[in-house]
Amino acid sequence: MKNFLKSFFDIKFWKFILVGVLNTIVGTGLQFVFYNLTFLKDFSETGVLIASSVSYILASVMSYFLNKYFTFKNNEKGIKPIIRFALNIAVCYAIAYGLAVPLTNYICKANEISMFNMTVESFAANLSMVVGSCLFVACNYIGQRFFAFKER
Repeated sequence: MKNFLKSFFDIKFWKFILVGVLNTIVGTGLQFVFYNLTFLKDFSETGVLIASSVSYILASVMSYFLNKYFTFKNNEKGIKPIIRFALNIAVCYAIAYGLAVPLTNYICKANEISMFNMTVESFAANLSMVVGSCLFVACNYIGQRFFAFKER
């Protein structure tokens, strides 16, 4: 078990974290801008999904290149690594937001939880983006390391 943990949390993990911090700043920033400063705010849960998916697509392009060449030093050519990466992103996104949006909305609305002078619906939508982002990061690291950019 100790060897597994040591190999799992190696230099690739820390590079992934560094790229992830940059990617999170860009992606989450875009997500909150798209949701809060556009018409998407009028559509609550659907607006969250649209804002988060657009920002994830844009941030994923940046993430692909940084993780392929910097984190995992993957030299594989062709379309296969792109397809694996895109599939990983799609699956991780579906899992993360498929869980985060309904659960966060249910918990906040059932308990009337809100902060920062937001309505319960607006707070739940913003919180679901944070929860979804956290779930996505965990799922994404495993998927990129062991599927998208797996050492062959």
